[in-house]
Amino acid sequence: MNKIILIIQREYFSRVKKKSFLLVTFLVPVFFIGMIASIGYIAVHQNSMADKKKVEVIDESGWFVDKLHNTATIDYTFSKTDAATAKKKFVDDGYDYLLYIPASLAKVQLIAENKPSAGVTQSVESALTEIAQSKRLSEAHIDSAVLAAAQKSINLEGQQITESGIKDAHIYASYGVGLLCAFLIYLSLFLYGTQVMRGVIEEKVSRIIEVIISSVKPFQLMLGKIIGVGLVGLTQFVLWIVLTLALSTVAGTLVSKGVKARTEQVSQMQQTMGAATTPAAAQPENMMGSVMNELDSIPIAYTVGCFLFYFMFGYLLYSALFAAVGSAVDSETETQQFMIPVTLPLIFTFAMSQSVIINNPDSTLSVWLSIIPFTSPIAMMIRIPFGGVPAWQLALSMLFMVLGFLFTTWVASRIYRVGILMYGKKASYKELAKWFFYKE
Repeated sequence: MNKIILIIQREYFSRVKKKSFLLVTFLVPVFFIGMIASIGYIAVHQNSMADKKKVEVIDESGWFVDKLHNTATIDYTFSKTDAATAKKKFVDDGYDYLLYIPASLAKVQLIAENKPSAGVTQSVESALTEIAQSKRLSEAHIDSAVLAAAQKSINLEGQQITESGIKDAHIYASYGVGLLCAFLIYLSLFLYGTQVMRGVIEEKVSRIIEVIISSVKPFQLMLGKIIGVGLVGLTQFVLWIVLTLALSTVAGTLVSKGVKARTEQVSQMQQTMGAATTPAAAQPENMMGSVMNELDSIPIAYTVGCFLFYFMFGYLLYSALFAAVGSAVDSETETQQFMIPVTLPLIFTFAMSQSVIINNPDSTLSVWLSIIPFTSPIAMMIRIPFGGVPAWQLALSMLFMVLGFLFTTWVASRIYRVGILMYGKKASYKELAKWFFYKE
């Protein structure tokens, strides 16, 4: 046991003390918060940041004259030039696009020197459709306001029954948290499992393994390496969670103060001008409050606890197999034939999580995927934020995860003990089976 602890300490501290580990650990939360803030800023100010496009309009139908209004991103200019001449000269005349509307409306064209932008195409198409629909309704003596009221969509609010009564289910928050947890586990199993495999290959190729094996048993070496690298990953994830929450809290406080100050400033300006405060002034603050309410519906402590369990045992299970793969080859390029069957359950489950599990978390397939050890780390983390996972299913899944780790470690150790000392020979599945049945 002391030898295993020494190996764990060596693997752990040799990685944690690296500058690359410290940089990645502390910079990732900063980059993550910065990325989210940048996306939000760009989404809010995208219209003001975009260059205005000038569109020359040739309207032979007469339906759209003086009805196509300029927007934040598009300036329309109606022209009486014939279509053939306009198509040749619109770029030289300083226009970005030419909108040609024939009298029959059969084939409306948006012409550009290069391929038209998808955003501009969609905006112009929406504006033309709205105007055309309004004119057709008017010609048919149908009140557009009555029709719009009849076509008004119904907003459906998801509710769930809790011990304290019926509350909002906040479905989209569950979607987001579930997919994020599944993605992080999917990524970490590959990332840290590959580190174990590379470490085994490096020690095997450098022949240092021959010296190490003279002091410890192969099983002790493999177990110590797996647990040591796993603790590195766990340390990194815990620090990421703590730092991200801390930075999010600070950023949220600063943004709230900024929004509040801006709202008060707008309110004072409008009162000075004798106008009422517009509801739009409080929209950013209301949006932030809505996001926080969505997140408050997720049991954070319960979700984080389950995430850490499935991350750790999922990593232990798969890293044992990665270690066995590393012991069977002499270079990383030779690992591909063994990596596919090892990683296929992860890839399959992650693909299923985007459709089947996220849309039907309580279906038979979702339940089984969340119980089978090779697929449960991803499948269960999709289901947990939605709530309603029976305690017996969670307990059974966790029990199978522990048993699966013990089983894969035993299988991998029997391959590892032989493969770690094999050089210059390409292993096959038949060869691995022989190594497994070799006697001590």
